[in-house]
Amino acid sequence: MNGSVLEKNTGFKKWWKMIRPHTLTASFVPVALGTALVLPIRIPDFLLFIEMLIASMMIQIATNLFNEYFDFKRGLDDSSSVGIGGSIVRDGFRPKTILYLALSLCAASMLIGVYICMKSNWWIAAAGSVCILTGYLYSGGPLPIAYTPFGEMISGLFMGIFIIWISFFIQTDMLTLNTVLISIPIGLLVGGINMANNIRDLSRDKEKGRKTLPVLLGRPAAIRVLASLFVISYLWIIGLMVFQVESAWLLVVFASLPKAIQATKLFRGKTRSIQLMPAMKATAQMQTLFGILLSVGLVLDYVI
Repeated sequence: MNGSVLEKNTGFKKWWKMIRPHTLTASFVPVALGTALVLPIRIPDFLLFIEMLIASMMIQIATNLFNEYFDFKRGLDDSSSVGIGGSIVRDGFRPKTILYLALSLCAASMLIGVYICMKSNWWIAAAGSVCILTGYLYSGGPLPIAYTPFGEMISGLFMGIFIIWISFFIQTDMLTLNTVLISIPIGLLVGGINMANNIRDLSRDKEKGRKTLPVLLGRPAAIRVLASLFVISYLWIIGLMVFQVESAWLLVVFASLPKAIQATKLFRGKTRSIQLMPAMKATAQMQTLFGILLSVGLVLDYVI
């Protein structure tokens, strides 16, 4: 096994890896897309966008830290854990430090949320609280979501679809059918990032008794489901154009298709976690490209 993947990180590097920076696109993309959808109605409030982005990223990081803490407490991580998980056992973090940092980030995001509510609508407080609670229950509680077949669905719904809706709502004080329809492929792809992670960890999760969707489906079927999420996302965009929900500018998302093909190919024929790291990275990159290009398409439709 490649020792460079498992080596002990030090200084800023260990803190940077612990927050799992490559997962933060799952927060950035929905906020950016939800804000871009505001353009036909009004010019978005830039400060509201930044506040929503910071709060969403804080919740995402807190969710990652809760996952780090509870995986350690349940004995899922050890010194041989591949990837960015296992920072406590590999990089010497105190478990309580991770937990307190996660709780602090949740508190900070709630304070930002109060400010957002003061500028928009207090219903946002309820929606934000549900997102924070879901981030905790993903790894914590008596029956963690991460240990069930529902991890992909929950992450796609709360970290993809709901974030788009909230980002749009705080700017407009309403929710439109277009916003709901355009949020669907992003939700699928955020869930896809989760599935890619679970495919990578399938063998270890099975040994530890986790019942993730890839564990139940088996590796080949899980890879096919992931590929189908890619296909459905592109077909959904075509459908929006065909039924004149949105303009043909949204077809710019097809510039991300090579990355989707690459991610699918990288999963095939590999079973070791360390071999699947590039495939997981490509999946996250595909979701990022798809979401950014979708936002660009909306902006182009507005300005041209």
